[in-house]
Amino acid sequence: MDPQAQSEQVIQGLSASKGIAYGQVFLYQQNKLEVPRYQVDPDKQAAEIARFEQAIVVTRKQIAAIQAEVKKNLGEEEALIFDAHQLVLEDQALLSEIVHEMETTRLNVETCFNNVAQRYIEAFAQIDDEYLRERAVDIRDVAKRLLNNLTGQAGSSLRDLVGKRVVVAEDLTPSDTAGVDRSAAIGIVTEAGSRTSHAVIVARSMGIPAVVNVEKATRLIQSGDWVLVDGYEGLIIINPTEATLVRYGKIQEEKRTFESRLLAVADQPAETLDGARVILRANIESSEETGLVRQYRASGVGLFRTEFLFLESPALPPEDRQYETYRAIVEAVAPEAVVIRTLDVGGDKPLPGSPGLIGEETNPFMGFRAIRMCLEHPALFKEQLRAILRASAHGHVELMYPMISGTEELDRANALLEEARAELRQRGQAFDEKLRVGSMIEIPSAALIADVLARKCDFFSIGTNDLIQYLLAIDRGNNRLAHLYEPTHPAVLRTIKQVVDAAHQRGIPVAVCGEMAGDPIYAPLLLGLGVDELSMTPPSLPAVKYLIRAIKLAEAQKLAADVIRETDPKKAFALVEAFYQEHMKVE
Repeated sequence: MDPQAQSEQVIQGLSASKGIAYGQVFLYQQNKLEVPRYQVDPDKQAAEIARFEQAIVVTRKQIAAIQAEVKKNLGEEEALIFDAHQLVLEDQALLSEIVHEMETTRLNVETCFNNVAQRYIEAFAQIDDEYLRERAVDIRDVAKRLLNNLTGQAGSSLRDLVGKRVVVAEDLTPSDTAGVDRSAAIGIVTEAGSRTSHAVIVARSMGIPAVVNVEKATRLIQSGDWVLVDGYEGLIIINPTEATLVRYGKIQEEKRTFESRLLAVADQPAETLDGARVILRANIESSEETGLVRQYRASGVGLFRTEFLFLESPALPPEDRQYETYRAIVEAVAPEAVVIRTLDVGGDKPLPGSPGLIGEETNPFMGFRAIRMCLEHPALFKEQLRAILRASAHGHVELMYPMISGTEELDRANALLEEARAELRQRGQAFDEKLRVGSMIEIPSAALIADVLARKCDFFSIGTNDLIQYLLAIDRGNNRLAHLYEPTHPAVLRTIKQVVDAAHQRGIPVAVCGEMAGDPIYAPLLLGLGVDELSMTPPSLPAVKYLIRAIKLAEAQKLAADVIRETDPKKAFALVEAFYQEHMKVE
């Protein structure tokens, strides 16, 4: 459709990832599969069975195509996962039971197949043997695909992106973004979400403009529409006029000039005018992003989110596959450090391949997630710990636990780490015996006993996204509460200061790896509070480094002292913003 054929329409949202994108829309529909149920006359059962057999043929072809793509892009071992999916479609006992179900109930094939598949899934899920339990995952995945083919409800997938498209959706989960074609998505627009949602963090790390909290986006915007995404001002312009496109072309050119000037200091040290050195590292979630670590001259990886390895897999990745992934990142970044965070799933990151590990919860952000889930599944946890330890033989690795709330969890995690070390010694497999182990500080209880935790840790990393959420009792994905998410709230700043002071008294460093670290507005404030290291999405590094090189540490310390005395979060932010505007002048 010609973008000029309709009148221009502007929608205001919330800026989440900076940049400008213009292109056609890919409307991502996340419809729940509905299984029709109706009676089938006996003389039509043969036609139902034929329809079922045809759906099996189509499903086999789809799985074979996916397997070939995975083999090409990821390797032969990863592609073997789909052999089990093909075996489900060849299971004569299962297929015979479906035909028997149709003959006895006289119900349609979709209902009969779904009933039988659910019985198999429940039966396998109860088995003690871990290998056989994984068959439930295979059956669930194949059942969904086959039912889609039977009902014609295939829906859309982010793997279906063709060409350069702007993705528009109600919301995007980490599982959705794990499957996105990163070369095809040029912009993201969602009705829900916030600046700190994981989908937005992924978009920011990919350098994709994103606008969230866009009311009625999926109703106002259709697939094929032409839209302009303004990730600076949080605007969506549907069917922009030629004049608008020209104006934004000039804005984009100005932004590119500005960013090129920021990049000019990329090879310079992150050092303040009065000689204070600051460690700037990158947050990543895949081995593909190690190129960005080098491109933006990060001093290593301050946060590798291992959960994305689990989110994009149809089954739990085995130890060897995890090891190869971690090793590839460590070797690519060497000799700089890679801080690997252990599995942090739950909350808004369910495990698609093994949903039973966590289960349904009414309040998942405060539920069975992260270290809590890992400690209750020690075999799974030790498999990851062994993989991380093995990778430490190939470079500088540091290990970090998420969502620690107290010493008991930390002690239990370290005990399992010791068991993993002993098992590797018994195998004769090398690892770094002096591996540094740290803790995320993102729960208020951990912040309050930071002095105690510091005795058992080699470093801290403050996760400001969750810390702010828990301190202020704000669901960061709730659009109605977005205005209350205030990094300059006095409770937040006093907590960060308390954690830093407690860590420094024990002689251990403190990093910030939440979104505050990558926002140049907050970087001087964090340095003034005593933070030693900032870790952020790679594209955020140039602006933060430029600002660090434009200020004195003494100025940042005075700013922090002034801000922390302020009791009004908005007045505190005004001080921070004024400091940024005064110093962020790119010549």
